[in-house]
Amino acid sequence: MLFFWEAKLTREPLAPGGPDYRRTEGAVVDFFGVVREFEDDRLIEGIEYEAFESMAERLLAEIAQAAGERYGVSRVILHHRIGFVPAGEPSLFLRVCAERRAAAFRASTEIVEKLKALVPIWKHPVYVAAQVT
Repeated sequence: MLFFWEAKLTREPLAPGGPDYRRTEGAVVDFFGVVREFEDDRLIEGIEYEAFESMAERLLAEIAQAAGERYGVSRVILHHRIGFVPAGEPSLFLRVCAERRAAAFRASTEIVEKLKALVPIWKHPVYVAAQVT
């Protein structure tokens, strides 16, 4: 089976578009990691993401490729935003396509877990300023 992967950091909003369905793929799993409006029980405007960019891109690619090969999936697309991401917008997009759903879900879970544990991307919440009335 041919395997395609794409992994990148971007400062642009994530807009991956709909999947292009293929007859060999019975499962398409899309995951969006969305910035929540609260961090540590405090209201935020968003999160400022910073990264050791060259290492982060290399690790994103390695994680995508390794999970794809381990689970026999056909495609992995992994995008992570850096810079300021407002609350309510996605900072992470992952699409995994496979012949079977079990492989797509397992690969998706592993990719997100490894990204969180290994990739040098740091988040800095931007809290809503307290207003004095």
